[in-house]
Amino acid sequence: MAQDTHVLDAPPAGAAADWTIAQDWDRYTPEEHATWDTLFARQAALLPGRASNAYLRGLDVLKLSKPGIPDFAELSERLMGLTGWQVIAVPGLVPDDVFFDHMANRRFVAGNFIRRPDQLDYIQEPDVFHDVFGHVPMLADPVFADYLEAYGKGGQRALSMDALKYLGRLYWYTVEFGLIAEPEGLRIYGSGIVSSFAETRFALDDPSPNRIAFDLARVMRTEYRIDDFQQNYFVIPSFDDLLRATVETDFAPLYAELKTQPDIPVAAIEPADVLLTRGTQAYAAERTRA
Repeated sequence: MAQDTHVLDAPPAGAAADWTIAQDWDRYTPEEHATWDTLFARQAALLPGRASNAYLRGLDVLKLSKPGIPDFAELSERLMGLTGWQVIAVPGLVPDDVFFDHMANRRFVAGNFIRRPDQLDYIQEPDVFHDVFGHVPMLADPVFADYLEAYGKGGQRALSMDALKYLGRLYWYTVEFGLIAEPEGLRIYGSGIVSSFAETRFALDDPSPNRIAFDLARVMRTEYRIDDFQQNYFVIPSFDDLLRATVETDFAPLYAELKTQPDIPVAAIEPADVLLTRGTQAYAAERTRA
């Protein structure tokens, strides 16, 4: 099922107007299923004691009756019973308005392709492993499920306010690369971390990055890179607090204020930051020398 590219300008032939396509589970090759199994086994072994309790509880939804890559129909049936979400297949990255509409209606879009065996450690564009292993367990948590629905509705408003870059940063630093403070210590829940063998360890163990208490406006001012480990991670106290911070905020005046302020570089520390860990920035320095 591999394709040369999954970044498209219009729905490809066979796709519906909302960009959805059939998953075609029966068309996956044994090699593609084996790639999923390899990725799943090594991440599942690494995550206990590192991933949030909510993520680990949700991981059970991926243990389905068929081997290899999950069947979205079976997965959606299980999720619908838990939180009312479903997983729908798309051919690749979809336009923002399409993405937000699906999310606002509790439909999570997932690519139906999987990385090659020589891409186990990194693929820039999200594939079915990132989308399903990374995101779907958190969809089984009722509070986080509500947060994603609220985010989708917020995205629709952000498009009309020319404020998408600010809301995109919130997604990046929570849904993709968020940390949470649990009684046992810091834990990961962001899909970009839990689906990455290397960043799962880097985000918690490496002394290089800053780990900063979550502040909504601060996060939305902060730039990010998609092609490397994060140098600032933001730590929420709970998923209830994250949901409350988004649903109880009037984003229109917040966007207006943000547009008058400079962006914050990826590794910067601000005077008002509450630092849980002040990073050494050794990783960033080494990358610069290289």
